[in-house]
Amino acid sequence: MNSPRIRRCAPRAAAIAAWAACVAFATLTSATTALAQQAQPLHKRHGSAPSLAPAKPAAVGMSAERLELLTRAFEKEVADKALPGVNIMVARKGRVVYAKAFGVREPGKADPMAMDTLFRIYSMTKPMATVAAMILVDEGKLQISDPVSKFFPAFKDMKVVTPNGEVPARPMLVQDLMRHTSGIGYGEITQNPVVKEAYAKAGLYKPGVIDFDVRDLSPADMVDRLSKIPLLHQPNTAWEYSLSTDLLGRVVEAASGKRLGDFMAERLFKPLKMNETAFAVAPEKMGRLAQPFDKDPVTGNPFKLIDVSKPPANDSAGAGAVSTTPDFLRFAQMMLDGGTLDGKRILSRTTVRWMTSDHHGPRITGEPAPGYTFGLGFAVRRGDGLSFSAGTAGDYNWGGYAGTVFWIDPKEQLVAVMMMQSPGAQRLYHRNLLRQLVYQAIVD
Repeated sequence: MNSPRIRRCAPRAAAIAAWAACVAFATLTSATTALAQQAQPLHKRHGSAPSLAPAKPAAVGMSAERLELLTRAFEKEVADKALPGVNIMVARKGRVVYAKAFGVREPGKADPMAMDTLFRIYSMTKPMATVAAMILVDEGKLQISDPVSKFFPAFKDMKVVTPNGEVPARPMLVQDLMRHTSGIGYGEITQNPVVKEAYAKAGLYKPGVIDFDVRDLSPADMVDRLSKIPLLHQPNTAWEYSLSTDLLGRVVEAASGKRLGDFMAERLFKPLKMNETAFAVAPEKMGRLAQPFDKDPVTGNPFKLIDVSKPPANDSAGAGAVSTTPDFLRFAQMMLDGGTLDGKRILSRTTVRWMTSDHHGPRITGEPAPGYTFGLGFAVRRGDGLSFSAGTAGDYNWGGYAGTVFWIDPKEQLVAVMMMQSPGAQRLYHRNLLRQLVYQAIVD
């Protein structure tokens, strides 16, 4: 999220630029048709409009002229071949003020990017799965203080990776899974050679094959293999991005008695009219799935994303969902609105506040990005400053490996979602670019 821009040398051909400008613009009204069709009327007070209805930017304190800077910037990114295509949606005070699709759905083909394009959202699955767990907390079926071993006894006897196999000072809790303080890691990220090798041998990390994909294992196999690998840290001591949320998905299944995808469809996707969000893409919808370039435009490294054309062996709470930009905007707006959208309550207002507060404090070392702590499922901004990206204290966010990102700013009553399939070196630059150009358009 906070790396400097990587310079590119891709030429900007006039023909490409003209084509990109032609396909990039989608009118606000047409781009938000799906949202308008999904939305149920609010219990209106003082004639308020349905949530996420389109509005002129000036009506909610934003500048249409300044939002055009956002349009021009991403038109250029597509024309420069930094991205094959991208979708961006922005809402303020519950109204959509910006919704545009740029470029193409698949490199080398003519299909333009559209608002019904499907994207592998990878780690943007994590906050949704954490919300699923908190639904069970709201119902008294789960507590964040529950030891993970309550659901999976094999985690009771785990050791920390030290020369003497140190015993954890306290059990790994469900809260640790939600905030990445469990001691579990990612083989793709950890620098500990012993644990990295153990993840690879267990099939929880596939070096040279594909990153962030454990969907080939059954839920029971995933739990069993993970429980046999030593922890990187004592639980409750360090933030380490990890397979914790995948294990949280297994906890949701144990506590609910349902497969994760079924539970999330029933309790989250269907109530919110997120009709395109799931853990696999139906055959008749595969033609709408966005694809990346073959190689990273900067490094030349090949891109390989997960195969979502068939149901996985397990629903990966950490990296497995597919969604659309309008669908995910509905999830984000539900969080901003205190757990409810269009009369459908998903979480209590107090639970949303609890989730989006600092759950690290001074005890936990490490942070997801400069200026950010972690709540339950979300990175949470500590202050208006402290970060290279624009924002305000209390805004919360997360992104996905393939370049997708969202954030929610309660102070500014703002939500934004950007979808792309570009997992390479420039994705952090594009996230910062988006943030800056959205915030600079706020005038009131």
